[in-house]
Amino acid sequence: SPSRREIGHGALAERALEAVLPDASIFPYAIRVVSETMSSNGSTSQAAVCGSTLSLMDAGVPLAAPVAGIAIGLMTQGDKFVILSDIIGLEDFSGDMDFKVAGSATGITAIQLDVKIDGLSDEIVTETLERAKVARLEVLEKMLAVIPSAREDVSKYAPKIKTVKIDPEKIGEVIGSGGKTIRNISATTGATVDVAEDGTISISAQDEAAVEKAAEWIDLITRALSRGEVFEGIVKRIVTFGAFV
Repeated sequence: SPSRREIGHGALAERALEAVLPDASIFPYAIRVVSETMSSNGSTSQAAVCGSTLSLMDAGVPLAAPVAGIAIGLMTQGDKFVILSDIIGLEDFSGDMDFKVAGSATGITAIQLDVKIDGLSDEIVTETLERAKVARLEVLEKMLAVIPSAREDVSKYAPKIKTVKIDPEKIGEVIGSGGKTIRNISATTGATVDVAEDGTISISAQDEAAVEKAAEWIDLITRALSRGEVFEGIVKRIVTFGAFV
């Protein structure tokens, strides 16, 4: 099972990416990212940040911005100090600081600091953040050379999901008597339809055409019709005051 260290690294990587994840209204999927490090001589948590960003973009997740991470080290002797960018294992073990900084090109999303000396001066912190920004931008440049932006579509193996918002007062019309209408929509289109109390409807199916067909059906049920609009339908019965279509 994962150790305390692995759980901590995972939490840091998750926090670094959380700030750039799309809102559920834009990307209504559950996201699970697994980062496996076979061997390392550097910061595995920051490697997980970079690798996770690439995998999310490759999966078609529209991140607000790509995120990279870097670990900055420190060697001190008296009043003298040297800042080290992207420390290796030996520099982490023998050094005085492991200052992890993750973020996008415009800002920091997560920080974790391990320090072995009594404290850090303002000068050390300032230089560390400056060095971390330079390193982060360089890493981002290498990442974006491989995949410059998120894929436009999710994998063909992922279910297609669409979220629509309706007036909560019209939920009953979508569900129908005893659930008859919503079952009919699902049976006819092959899409799964979930209705929340606030009027948010999630439509999912393996086929995008099925999702669009179900969404169009729900729109027809809930929209406010205007005079002059034209619809195709089958006339089922004609009565004295009009017709049932």
